[in-house]
Amino acid sequence: MAANRLMEALNNNGVKCKMLVRDKETDSLTVCALSSPWRQQWHFLWERLLIWLHLRLKRQHLFEVDIANSGTDITCLPEFQEADVIHLHWINQGMLSLKNIRKILKSGKPVVWTMHDLWPATAICHYARGCEQFHQACCRCPLLPGNNPHDMAYRVWQKKLNMLSGQRLTFVACSEWLAGEARKSALLKEQTICSIPNTIDTRLFCPQDKAAAKSALKLPTDRRIILFVSQRVTDPRKGIDYLVDAIRHLTDQHPELYQQAVIAILGGHAEEVGPLLTLPVYSLGYISQPQRIVNAYNAADVFVLPSLEDNLPNTLMEAMACGVPCVGFKVGGIPEMIDHGVNGYVANFRDATDLARGIAHVLTSADYASLSRQCLHKVARCWSQQSVAARYTEIYRGERNDELMD
Repeated sequence: MAANRLMEALNNNGVKCKMLVRDKETDSLTVCALSSPWRQQWHFLWERLLIWLHLRLKRQHLFEVDIANSGTDITCLPEFQEADVIHLHWINQGMLSLKNIRKILKSGKPVVWTMHDLWPATAICHYARGCEQFHQACCRCPLLPGNNPHDMAYRVWQKKLNMLSGQRLTFVACSEWLAGEARKSALLKEQTICSIPNTIDTRLFCPQDKAAAKSALKLPTDRRIILFVSQRVTDPRKGIDYLVDAIRHLTDQHPELYQQAVIAILGGHAEEVGPLLTLPVYSLGYISQPQRIVNAYNAADVFVLPSLEDNLPNTLMEAMACGVPCVGFKVGGIPEMIDHGVNGYVANFRDATDLARGIAHVLTSADYASLSRQCLHKVARCWSQQSVAARYTEIYRGERNDELMD
């Protein structure tokens, strides 16, 4: 989604851009698919099988790591051959292998790689979760069983070192936090690393009538809506346990909210956490239609994202673009998005009591209209299509000039 938004921003600001994807789900002429779906599925399944074997036939962590052992050679495609610059995004789960990427780098075309998580800077994980092995060299990965110094993470690390050896490219992190983490990686010590945020289409994500949005989703129009969004609600990284505790603290301190507020959950598996929350829960399920997603944000009075590790969450950007104040922990790129007390509330990390204080601040004590206006101001100033496209265009021009001098 972030890559698609950037493509639209570039095309709207003077850069001819096409996006090559593993699974094409649109009729857009600017989006091109790889080879046949069954072959892409084979690459995906082969990688999962090898990871599963290294996990000793257990599902735990099966989708938390990627090894990029199988993928498609795109260098023979006309889209690749016509391009002046190759821009990589999230290429995992059978799209590109490390060997494929090495071939791209050796093609001589300038390469920019946007990091949507930490995987390009580690061996196999997308979020390090406190592990610092990637500062020197990944091995004895905590996501793998055993304590083998030459485990799968070590072998993938060596392959990534070989992939990048003698090559020069620009890595773009979507947040200053991620850029800082990437600069600690021994894998990227010879590479250029900078930070540019994602962009958002404010023609779609914008304030709309709140009562109408609530009615469209069959939410009560006479209650304040606390919104939580996650593709998989039970993902521990998204901090649902802290939301459960925070709502309990909130209702203990503000019993009047029993009659004034409800929780809306957008994402899968909401039925598993609904009984744990002390306020009525409305499960919106998994929504893919853009307008219904916009309705969900516009229906909300506060958006809560208690992530324990996150880059620059699109969900926060989407909520703020709809004028909805946000509450989240002081972790990752979240403090770069929420200006504490100005357009939302940044709670102390893993502090459910402070998270509850932040929700109460937005719902009961703050100047809500001012918070909402400041959300819109932050979006226009930092994440507009024009500003983000201009920064990427500078990088493309720099890469092209370096290539011509070489």
